[in-house]
Amino acid sequence: MTTSISVVVPSYNEETRIERCLASLADQTLPREEYEVIVVDGGSKDRTRELAAPLADSVFIQSSAKVGGARNDGVLAAKSPLVATTDADCVLPRDWVERARDDLLREGVVMVYGTVAPIEDTVKNRLSLGLTNLFSAIGYRTGRLYYSLGCNTAFRKDAFVRAGMYRTVDAGDDLEIARRMVREGRVLFDSRLKVGFSMRRYEQFGTLRSLYQWVHIVVGGGESGKYTYTRREYK
Repeated sequence: MTTSISVVVPSYNEETRIERCLASLADQTLPREEYEVIVVDGGSKDRTRELAAPLADSVFIQSSAKVGGARNDGVLAAKSPLVATTDADCVLPRDWVERARDDLLREGVVMVYGTVAPIEDTVKNRLSLGLTNLFSAIGYRTGRLYYSLGCNTAFRKDAFVRAGMYRTVDAGDDLEIARRMVREGRVLFDSRLKVGFSMRRYEQFGTLRSLYQWVHIVVGGGESGKYTYTRREYK
């Protein structure tokens, strides 16, 4: 059967979460034989690749730098002309793959992105991500900002490659790509396209501190020698 969409999952030392993510990708409304799952690993020192292998169609070590490079490697390896990206610590609802595919099949759409909900379901986390989703909706509807996140984005592969793919920077690559994709066609925000997002690093280091460091890096062009903010330690 033809692969209708490919899903790329970057990973690094995620042995405690990768199976949960891939299990949610296996339990989708779209028949499993109609989509492929590609895990692109950053050279994990734990059992991430070993645990991912039985649940993914392909597992390999990235050849490009940083998380943007891992996503690029996965997209280039994808068999389908449609590609979705998520993260190894995310949990995907059952309609996620099918909805991403159907959104990309809309006339003129080259990129789609959605919303996030906290896996660690506390009032503080719901409020934080609720504001994030509101910011995404306002930015999209005003045409001022496409607040896309790499954990919940999908592309037409040919348009993604023409646009130059993700920049390999420390932060902000998943927002910056939308500014180039919009030149290739329609960028769509679908509030029903949701992923379960892990707040563990925000809980560990503090939400305000993490956001401050992220903004500092993005404003500085995506690179920083002062802060080491990343959601993952990709090579």
